[in-house]
Amino acid sequence: KAKKVGQLSKGYKQRVGLAAALLHNPEVLILDEPTSGLDPNQIVEIRNVIKEQGKDKLVLFSSHILQEVEAICDRVIIINRGKIVADDKLSNLQKTSSNNIVRVTFKEALEQEWLRRIAEAGTVTKVDTYSWTIETENPESVRKGLLQLALEHNLNIVSLQSENQSLEEVFRSLTA
Repeated sequence: KAKKVGQLSKGYKQRVGLAAALLHNPEVLILDEPTSGLDPNQIVEIRNVIKEQGKDKLVLFSSHILQEVEAICDRVIIINRGKIVADDKLSNLQKTSSNNIVRVTFKEALEQEWLRRIAEAGTVTKVDTYSWTIETENPESVRKGLLQLALEHNLNIVSLQSENQSLEEVFRSLTA
């Protein structure tokens, strides 16, 4: 049965809107919250369509869902109170943010004195019996310090990972 667009669900309205935007194969595609109202499978489909379109044309879209931006975009512009506060490749924004994350898990329980030593190189944001999460401006220094600590105290490291901040964390630091 044929329905008017206004009678469709929000997800189908989004899909019809994207189809209409693509119909004339524009050089620039402007989308506002393109995955709003979609179910998870539809979100994946729309992401793939946007990525494919982005290969040979400019796709500009706005979204408050920063995980979507991370999943789709190569380049990000962050606007705060009408002013551009960042305009760069996503990977560069994440690398150049003031704090990066180092996560370490030991096989043995940790002593508080070791925590104080590592805290000098960064802010320890999460601690449990075997693992720490450390925010730092210098992840390389923290990793070296952790390895030195492990050698000095004969500790076994189960995992040691460095992570760039998420786009949400970058956004919050730039717009706070």
